[in-house]
Order: sequence, then C-alpha cells, then structure tokens
Amino acid sequence: MGNQFEIKCIPYASFQSIIQSGMDHKRLQLLADMCRYNTLSSVKLAGSGHLGSSLSAIDINTFLYFSELNVLEKGIDNPDRDVYFSSKGHDCPGQYAVLMAAGIISFEKMLKLRRLGGLDGHPDVKIPGMEICSGSLGMGISKAKGFAIGKKLAGDSGRVVVLTGDGELQEGQIWESLQTASHQKISNIICIVDLNKIQSDKETREIIELKNLEKKFESFGWYVQRCEGHDYDQLQSVFDIFDTITDRPKVLIADTVKGKGISFMEGPVALKDNNGIYKWHSGAPADDVYLEAVGELSSKIKQLCADLSVTDPEYKLIERRDKNVVRLKDKAEKVVTAYEQALVKLGKQRSDLVVLDADLCGDCGLKSFEREFPDRFIENGIAEQDMVSAAGGLALQGFLPVVNSFGVFLASRSNEQIYANSTENTKIIYVCHYAGLIPAGPGKSHQSLRDISLFGALNNITIIEPCNAQQTEDALFWSAEHADGSCMIRLIISPSPQNITLPTDYRFSKGHGSVLLEGTDALIIAYGPVMLNEALKASDILAGKSVSLKVVNMPWLNNVDTEWLKDVSGGFDEIIVIDNHMKFGGLGQCVANVMMSDAILKTKKITQLGIDCPPACGTPQEVLQYHGLDAQSLADLITSKKNTALKI
Repeated sequence: MGNQFEIKCIPYASFQSIIQSGMDHKRLQLLADMCRYNTLSSVKLAGSGHLGSSLSAIDINTFLYFSELNVLEKGIDNPDRDVYFSSKGHDCPGQYAVLMAAGIISFEKMLKLRRLGGLDGHPDVKIPGMEICSGSLGMGISKAKGFAIGKKLAGDSGRVVVLTGDGELQEGQIWESLQTASHQKISNIICIVDLNKIQSDKETREIIELKNLEKKFESFGWYVQRCEGHDYDQLQSVFDIFDTITDRPKVLIADTVKGKGISFMEGPVALKDNNGIYKWHSGAPADDVYLEAVGELSSKIKQLCADLSVTDPEYKLIERRDKNVVRLKDKAEKVVTAYEQALVKLGKQRSDLVVLDADLCGDCGLKSFEREFPDRFIENGIAEQDMVSAAGGLALQGFLPVVNSFGVFLASRSNEQIYANSTENTKIIYVCHYAGLIPAGPGKSHQSLRDISLFGALNNITIIEPCNAQQTEDALFWSAEHADGSCMIRLIISPSPQNITLPTDYRFSKGHGSVLLEGTDALIIAYGPVMLNEALKASDILAGKSVSLKVVNMPWLNNVDTEWLKDVSGGFDEIIVIDNHMKFGGLGQCVANVMMSDAILKTKKITQLGIDCPPACGTPQEVLQYHGLDAQSLADLITSKKNTALKI
C-alpha cells in the first residue's frame, strides 16, 4: 500500500457471534476491547473526539448493557426499562460503539461520528439509546432525579443509572443534587463515578483535589461502594449489593484508568511520557499512532478469541487514506496562540493582572502565562460560577482579572455572577473561547451562540471578536489599558480558515470597523475568522459573475459608531450583516438599532444572517451550508438580490 493506511471497523455480526455464544466476564472483556477498536476508528474517521474518557468508561458501559441493565431485554422505549446515561458526555464515542454492538444504533450510523445527520460529538436525545443531551457538566444527577421521580409518579419500574466524571464533581450543581436526592429519599438512583483521575490534560489532584470521596458521599446520605471499574467480578458484586439497598440513593466510585486498553494512552504511562500532561483527552490520533493502537488492540482481541475458542472478528475496511498528509489546519494561524503571547506580554507590563481558568488551560492558551507567572494564575477547575465570583472579589481588591473558559459555559452558567460583578463598577476581562458555530463536531452543548446577547444585556461591557492575530493582541491591550469598564473578548478555537489581512492604515478604534475588500454592488459586514472567510470566498465566487462585493470587518459587536456606519455603507441601499451567533442579540441587531436612530441610515434595508434554530453537528462545511452561511449560499443570496432594483 506504500504510503497509505486503512481504517477498519468491526461490524455488528461479529459482536452478535460473541454474544450468542453466551455471556461471561471474559466475553465481556472481549466485547469491550472490540468496542475500543471501533471507538478508536470512529474518532479517527471523524478527525476529532474524546478517546481517553471513552476508553476509561467502556468496561462500565459493556458491563451495564450486556450484563446488568434490562434495556436490551425490554427495549429502549419501554417505560419499565432501566435508564442509563452519561453526565460527563465526553465518553459518547465509546458508548456509541457499545450501542452499535448491542444493535441499538446501526453500524453505518457509528461511522458518521460528528457528521451532519450522524452522531453528535456529545450525547443527544435524537440518537437512539441516548437518554439526555449532555456536554455541559454537572447536570446528570439532577436529571437522574427527574427520571427517578417520574418513574415513581408513573408507576414504572426500572433503575436510573448515571455516569459522572471525577472532574465533573467540581461543579456546584452536583452537590446540590446529592443532598436533595438523599433528603427526598430517591432510592432508585445509582451514580457511578468514573474516577480516572485525569481531567482535560492534568491530574485531577493538580486541578482541584477531590480528597475522600467516600466520606463526602456518605455525609450527603448516599450508600457508597468502591471497586476497580475494569474488573467485571467486582462490578457485579457491587451491583448485587446495591440490589439489597432500598432506602437511599447509591453511588459506585469506580477506579478507572484514562485511556484504558491502549498501553501508551493509559493515564500513568501517558503522563510520564509527556511531562505530566495527558494528550489523549480529545482529538484524533496521528496516522502512525492510530496504526500502533489498533495493532495493539487487534492482538489482544485475537488472544481473547483464542482463549475463548471463538472466531476472530471481521475487520471491515471503511476508508483508505494517504499517510501523514499535512493538513491546512496544521499550519494555519490560531488566534488563541496570539492571545497566549499577548497575555504574557501584558502580564510583564502589569503586575495587577491575574488570570483565571476553568480546567481549560491548554485550549485557552494559558500555559505560557501559568509558567511565567504562577502566583498570578488561578486554576478553578470545572466551576465557572465560583471562578467568576472570585474574579469579582479580585477586582474589588484592585486587581485586573482575566477570566477564561469556553464561551457557552462562561456566558450562560455564570451569567448571574457576571451581572453581580457588573453592578460593582469594577473592571474584569472575560474571554469566551470556542466562540460561535465552528467547530460543530462536539455538538450544540459546545457551540457558543448566545454569549453576545447575554453579555450585551449588561450596559457597561464592551464585546469584541478579533479577526486575526494582530487584532487579538489589540483587543486584549485595549481592554486592559483603555476600556472604561469590563470587556468580553470572543475567540474562535479552531485554526483560522485563512489569515485575514487588515488594511495598511488600520487602527483599532472603538465602534469602527475596517474595509477588507472594496466593492460596488453589495455590502457585507462580518467579524471573526470564520464568517469573514466565507464572505471573502463569496466575493471570489461573485467576481466570476461580474458582481463586486464590499467586505467589512467589524470587531465591535455591541458598539457601532453611527458616522462610521454611514460612511462605510455610503452608496448602498442594503447592509448584509453576518453573525457567528444566534440572530437575536448579535451584531446584526446592534447595526439595526443604530440604523433606526439615524435619518439617513433608516432609509436603508438590513438583512441579518445568523443562526435561527438549534445548531447542527457536523464538519465545518456541512454545518455552514446547513445554516446558509457558507460562501456559496452567501453568493447565491446576493445574486438573487441583484435581480431586484436595489443596489446592495
């Protein structure tokens, strides 16, 4: 095959062959390792996914579906079924593999992880076998309470089993749900803690140490057991004991290994090999790594088949690829890298700068600051509300806090705390990473499309989304040095689709954008690398149709200078605004409000483009096209408008 390699998966029939030969704990291990193989291949096909968490939970999932739960016996729609779901959500590629093995989802569906019309990157109720939508952590036990209470009210039987992550236990809602479940004597709940002891990239004890979990759960009135989460005998013994406990909720603390089943991905080894940083939490493995991992798994599977005297599974060829191809994203600009560099630069100039993180240090570009200024770096774990209020206290003490998390969590989960801070007339910089629609593979729980409206409801916060590295540094320094009040900076997490070039006379001035491309037939105002890329690509398409498109970058999302807008839209009867956000509360509405307040601008028409339904999951191109925000859709819209009398 030369410089090519193959991606293979084990089909449903091979699982059925094992299952029909009779279940025992050795066969469960074989099924689990076959599911590990499929998990690895599906993530490789998708190009992203969460491997470490999936691999740590696969033995628990396999035990539950094929040995303990009544779901396969009763059916996934039977009200008397046992209800099982994962609260942490990262482990869904592994759960999908188990659901395929159980015949609940199809083999073909499993191959469409993170694809439009396929399987979302976090659990979603539209997928057979998935009981809830998850991804935002801490909600699972509360949801389990609702299921359990509902079963009792309806007279339905069956247990409710919920899997949580250990890092997830840092979320405040977890502890609210623990005490209410016990107080309300909800006895048909079983919580399993996947205690793999590693969070996104560091050991849990380095982020926020959990200390004695048994005593903590017991103090809340739960019945507690602990065992190795990869040992089927121990798992069975614990569930047998749980059957005898009928007066309170129950919790199993399952000691697991992140990345279990692939030697070099297993937590202790992986941490040692990479200076204490776990690198297999998310993302797809490189080609050579994938081949090494599936080679190791297939050897284990072959040996187990021999031990059990069963036929080796079929490995079905799914895709053949060129090996070690350098992708565009491997060399593209990342605004988060510019942010990381600018943060250190600003930290050297300002001794009052304090950076706060919510267990996303690597994703948010904070590692350099942490190394340079460890005393001014505060790791808060998965607890955004606590982090934001702590930032409020720091600001009241005269410091300048820079608060970091994914935008969808920071803007919404801690919105009340952000509001309280805003009433104290202090200055805080909130950085909402992973802003907007793309990447869409993880699904709606991670797509930050409400943050502009949530921050925009506060009248003393300036909202900015930079389009490139230069503007990222400008936004951070302006927020720190020139802003009168607090600021929110939106940063996309992906590599930029193209490097946006600003005009030579560009100046970062509040309320003013910049013209990236002159044109005479139509005007688009957009912001950020994703939507500006689509607008610029649309201009190339339109140029072939003799349509000249003017493209304007507007990084100020809730401050538009009236005179600037009049100047930039002069000669056009319509302004098209593209939002990387829900239509409600985005830049489009800000522009519309400015237009309504000015006699000249009021005569123009505005078209607001953005998201107006739950966001789709899939590849960037699939999802942009689905929402009508890709270059071709924009070009088609403008072409259709050109047939009218308006000059747009």
